[in-house]
Amino acid sequence: MKLAVTASTPHLDAWISPRFGRSPYVVFVDTDTMEAEVVKNPDAEKATGAGIGTAQLVVQKGAEVVLTGNVGPNAMRALSEAGVRVITGVSGRVREAVERFKAGELG
Repeated sequence: MKLAVTASTPHLDAWISPRFGRSPYVVFVDTDTMEAEVVKNPDAEKATGAGIGTAQLVVQKGAEVVLTGNVGPNAMRALSEAGVRVITGVSGRVREAVERFKAGELG
């Protein structure tokens, strides 16, 4: 399964960014292999529409689940319409959150 995790810095051991649309990076993680792809969020600095743009990135990359702190209503709607499951209230490090997800401890 492919997860998208918002991240403050560009690596698997980064702290989770609490704001989905304004997250500096999104880490895409394959839960089977723990292989990760880090993408700089091109919409993080936009004046408006950051959440929608970030949601589009997540969908384009084929993520099935998002782990993040908080998601605004427009981004949540876009993700839901695309069939992406969103788990909010997630904190800590990206790698640890993925492991908690795999263990069934999130959402």
